[in-house]
Amino acid sequence: MPRRILQVADAVQPDLTEGFARIRAEMRLPVEFTEAAETEARQAAARPLPDHPDRTDIPLLTVDPPGSMDLDQAMHIERAGEGFRVWYAIADVGSFVTPGGALDAEVHLRGESVYLPDGNVPLHPRALSEGAASLLPGETRPAALWRIDLDATGEIASAEVSRALVRSRGRHEYRAVQEALDAGTAEDTFVLLSEVGPLRQVLERARGGVSIPTAEQEVVGENGGFRLEFRFPMPAEGWNAQISLLTGIAAARMMLDGGVGVLRVLPQPSEQDLAKVRRVALGLDVPWPKGARYGEVVAGLDPSRTKHAAFLQESMMLLRGSGYEAFDGTRPELSTHSAVAAPYAHVTAPLRRLVDRYTTEVCLALSAGREVPAWVREALEALPREMAVSGRRAGSVERAAVDLVEATVLSPRIGEEFDSVVIDVEDRKPAGRVQIAEPAVIARCAGEGLPLGERLRVRLTVADTERRRVEFTPA
Repeated sequence: MPRRILQVADAVQPDLTEGFARIRAEMRLPVEFTEAAETEARQAAARPLPDHPDRTDIPLLTVDPPGSMDLDQAMHIERAGEGFRVWYAIADVGSFVTPGGALDAEVHLRGESVYLPDGNVPLHPRALSEGAASLLPGETRPAALWRIDLDATGEIASAEVSRALVRSRGRHEYRAVQEALDAGTAEDTFVLLSEVGPLRQVLERARGGVSIPTAEQEVVGENGGFRLEFRFPMPAEGWNAQISLLTGIAAARMMLDGGVGVLRVLPQPSEQDLAKVRRVALGLDVPWPKGARYGEVVAGLDPSRTKHAAFLQESMMLLRGSGYEAFDGTRPELSTHSAVAAPYAHVTAPLRRLVDRYTTEVCLALSAGREVPAWVREALEALPREMAVSGRRAGSVERAAVDLVEATVLSPRIGEEFDSVVIDVEDRKPAGRVQIAEPAVIARCAGEGLPLGERLRVRLTVADTERRRVEFTPA
């Protein structure tokens, strides 16, 4: 399910820093690694490069949010006949982590990196996640290198993956990529990304898949203080996401064909939820042509428009309930992800997500026609539970951070009135959620008969930084 995302630009005030430290303590985040784990990481980082085929000739590039150092993926796209060839290098964490060692044990306890506005709690020690294993520009790194050939429509024609040494030519940020594309000055890979990405989006909608464009809340430093604003995703971000999805689909097919692996799954939404979302669309005057699928409806919406934003928020109920399915010999009962509308696997973020290291090892073995290593097979059964635990923890931390920032920004303004849009209405309580444009806040509003998708003047009644709680009422 899409989440609200907090990013920090420039500066964070001390009271927020203390609040984030309190969240870390309350959620019992493992901020420090054990000495044994750190020692293993430093030793692994200092080892000579493995004897893998040298593919530093491929002019790979990375695209990430500003300031990112844990770079999992680097890509290069080229024409191949009437179609395309996508080279996608994924950080080879398996070359650094010894199965059964102290670092491996701690990584299993963490499950995934956790991000707060003032810094992350990484899955791996920074000597690896932001150093020797990260695909930093100008550095030769071991990687799992995917080669995925696409036909002229963007469909997968073939896919394989093998270990290689790679070197990123440059690190890029989404905004700079988008600006270069708009100006006609982008590098060839990004020009081709602007062709492949839309082709993959068309295929996604044809399958019945959906990518929801959601606004991000950003904490921006300003004059020694800070403010909140909404940032809407740029087209280049959606196209870049399609390359990751493409690789996850190729990996899932490979694992299903091989009879072993871990899939990311999401059940089909219930008829009851679909009916409710259709009623919401009707009530908000959101066009839903006869025969159109949910993904096709969403693709034409603009999240900056009030009624569209309310529909997108309400319809997220259709994306609840994702999880992981491990299998070895027997195809899982649920093998598809309904939002992707295809079998899908997480393989592209091993620096930040535990399961990706294992799925990558499975695909490397299957692609080479080798047996999947015993240590990988032995770990598969426990991975869905481990990822569920870490996912809940990361979600709780994220929600707490959002709530803290909103309460801090609004605490001097109790009693003031704001213009808002009602983006959610609760079924069993006289309440819902409203979106304030300035500051960029989404919070609870208590009141009868809230008009979904309509503008509403509201009064701030609660902004409690200790309890991280914000609440409005109709003015």
